[in-house]
Amino acid sequence: MTSTRFDPAAHAQAMRSGGYWTDRSYDEFIAQASQATPDKAALIAYRHDRTDPRRFDWRSLADTIARCAAGLEDLGVSAGDIIAVQLPNWWEFMVVSLAANRIGAVVNPLMPIFRERELSYMLGFAEAKVLVVPKVFRGFDHEQMARSLQQALPTLRHVVVVDGEGEDGFERRLLSGHRRVQPSSPPRLAADGMAVVMFTSGTTGSPKGVMHSHNTLLACNQALAGRFGLTTDDVMLACSPLGHMTGYAAVMLLGVSLGATLVLQDVWDGQRGVSIMAETGVSFTAASTPFLSDICAAVAGGAPRPAALRNFLCGGAPIPPVLIERAAQELGLMVCSLWGMTESLSSTLTEPQRAAEKSSRTDGRALDGVDVKVVDFDGQALPAGQTGRLLVRGSQMFLGYYKRPDIATFDADGWFDTGDLAYADDEGYIRINGRTKDVLIRGGENVPVVEIEALLYKHPAVIAAALVGYPDARLGERGCAFVVLKPGHTLTLEDLQAYMAECKVAKQYWPERVEAVQDLPRTPSGKVQKFKLRELAVQ
Repeated sequence: MTSTRFDPAAHAQAMRSGGYWTDRSYDEFIAQASQATPDKAALIAYRHDRTDPRRFDWRSLADTIARCAAGLEDLGVSAGDIIAVQLPNWWEFMVVSLAANRIGAVVNPLMPIFRERELSYMLGFAEAKVLVVPKVFRGFDHEQMARSLQQALPTLRHVVVVDGEGEDGFERRLLSGHRRVQPSSPPRLAADGMAVVMFTSGTTGSPKGVMHSHNTLLACNQALAGRFGLTTDDVMLACSPLGHMTGYAAVMLLGVSLGATLVLQDVWDGQRGVSIMAETGVSFTAASTPFLSDICAAVAGGAPRPAALRNFLCGGAPIPPVLIERAAQELGLMVCSLWGMTESLSSTLTEPQRAAEKSSRTDGRALDGVDVKVVDFDGQALPAGQTGRLLVRGSQMFLGYYKRPDIATFDADGWFDTGDLAYADDEGYIRINGRTKDVLIRGGENVPVVEIEALLYKHPAVIAAALVGYPDARLGERGCAFVVLKPGHTLTLEDLQAYMAECKVAKQYWPERVEAVQDLPRTPSGKVQKFKLRELAVQ
């Protein structure tokens, strides 16, 4: 009899027998690099508010991680506890994440843009024991926010503050002791146990905690390294936030797995980014389309050409063909399109050899250990060229949603419904051309449409509202709020943005246009016809 339920044990066995799950921990790679190349540059961390970067060779990085692991233990952190990290791309992010996994704890990366509204839910739901924040970043007092959140979250035992001046300062709290926790064999964190929980943006309700293991994360690293031909000699720039899987898995952990050199930039600026790339010899980076556009513009404006940069992994939105051509002609840079999501990591990618031909027209083909297929709404496979639901399965798939065993994640054969619409070409390269979920992607960042619409409905001037995306050359999409207003009321963009600030919503989620309409177009059953609103927004 054929099982009608997904069998995780059978899946794990298949991934191991295929060589995609290797049961290795990142501690192995840290130990290997610190022994084989102790004096080689491991981490070069740039901050926008400091002139010189902080540099670590592999010996000093390994020692700092060992000290931080001991510091976490001294706070009472043990296996299974969740450590939330809301930091920019600073060296402390990388150190505390790797130290947490060493002692069996789980890392919860958080975007620096999140404010009380997002954090109170995420920290409370995850029952985070420790929260690591900057004292101040980009003018915002993260320490004050974290202290206020701690008062309402009984499970949040400790707030650790980078640049903090008191007892809870990062250096004093986590690095001042003499004890070290070295890698253990077997590691305290099982290779198929939860290592990271990262929240989705909550586009269809409350954010969900996506769980990944070292096996799934390393499968991503191996697949990317194989397709790009990356080695220990590469220098990788993490300019995309480490609070996203692009920065966390596809750059930071990828660099660790290779024993390569990792470069961090905390605040993106094209001119500064290009200078850093030229100065450090960056050969690989991964980010969304706006970063690529800024790099091209900076070099065209006279910034030093990053001569070693040869591969750019670009995901989050379709890449304009003119940008791919410009990068190739002006920078000699191969731009490789990627499709992935928090649940499935890096699923499809265009290899550098086909980038000029395929990256502007497709989102790549399945990586090693990954299967994708396009099906109709009855689950039947569709031929090339026909649009349907995109399903994915394989070695990089998440373990499930944290504390949500009620959500049916995989079918009996391990397929996950991505919520995207796509078609495949004759060679198996896919193209995303729609979304079954209501998603707006601004600069590679998923905007929580449902949540923003709920807030719009609460505005005293609004009767009905809908948020849709409209095309933008740099960010891919921007948000336009269509509102039906109460008689005698007005709502300007300034009014709306002040309201968003009052609701403590991350600025990247704020609508950037507001259009008052007599009524929202609806189907006979009452559903808003968002495709009509998107057409209006474009007009």
